[in-house]
Amino acid sequence: MYHDFFLVALGVFGLVFGSFANVVIWRLPRGESLSSPGSHCVLCGRPVRWYDNVPVLSWVVLGGRCRDCRVRISGRYPLVEALSGALWVLAGWRFGLTLACVAAVGFFYVLLILAFIDLDTYRLPDSLVGLLAAFGLVFAAVSQSSGAPILPLVGVAVSGPFSEPLPAALVGAVAGAGVSFAVAVTYQRVRGRAGFGMGDVKLLGAMGLHLGLYVALAFFLGSALGSAVGLVHRPRDDEGVLRFRRIPFGPFLAISGVATVLAGPQMWGWYLRLVGM
Repeated sequence: MYHDFFLVALGVFGLVFGSFANVVIWRLPRGESLSSPGSHCVLCGRPVRWYDNVPVLSWVVLGGRCRDCRVRISGRYPLVEALSGALWVLAGWRFGLTLACVAAVGFFYVLLILAFIDLDTYRLPDSLVGLLAAFGLVFAAVSQSSGAPILPLVGVAVSGPFSEPLPAALVGAVAGAGVSFAVAVTYQRVRGRAGFGMGDVKLLGAMGLHLGLYVALAFFLGSALGSAVGLVHRPRDDEGVLRFRRIPFGPFLAISGVATVLAGPQMWGWYLRLVGM
C-alpha cells in the first residue's frame, strides 16, 4: 500500500511538472521568461484560470479549446503532461524511494523537454543539456562520497577503477560524446552532409554521466530507431525517387535513454545471447 501511494504521488507531481514542461518547451527557444506572464492563450492573450490549468483534465473538459476565444489547443499539451506523469511513475517503479529515483526523475524530465524542443526547432539548448550534465555530476559526486547506489542509473558495466560512481560517470560522458563525435565527423566526410549535430554529441555526453558505458547502448538504440523512422517516412520526389529528409535525433536519444535505464542490462544480455556470446 505504501509503495502504491508513493507511485500515485509521483504521478500527480509528474503531471503538475508536466504543465511547467509545456511552458519551457514553448518559451525557452523563443527567449521568453519562464515565470511571467502566467499561462495565457497565445491567440486572445487571456490568462488561463486556475481551474482550467489542471493537467490533462482541463483540456478534456474544455474540449481542447480556449474557454474565451474557443481557439483549438494542441493535444500535445496534455500529451506532454501525461508523459511527464508516466515517466515519474516509471522512475519510482524502477528505483523506489531512493536518491536514484530522484536522479532518474530529473534525467527523464529533462530528456522529455529536450525531445519536444528538438521536434519543434531542431535544436537542443545548451542550457538544458548543461543542466542535465550538472545533475549527472552532482549525483555522481554524492554517490561517490556517500557510497549510495545512485549513478550510473543502470549500474556499472565494468570492474576495476572505473566501477566507482564518479569515474564511471566521467568515462560514460567521454564515451557518449567521443563516439558520437567520431561518427558525426565520419558521416560528414563520407556522405558530404551532417548526420547529426553537435547538440546531439553534447546530449550524449550528458547522458553518459547518468548511464556510464551503457550510453553506448542508448546511442545504438536511438540510431536504430531514428534510422527506421527515417526510412519509413522518407519522402519521394515527383519521379518517385527517395529524398533525404532531416529528422531530429534528440527524441530518439530520449526514448533510448529511458529504455536503457529501465532495461539496459536485460537488453544487452538478450543481444549477447542473440549473437551467441
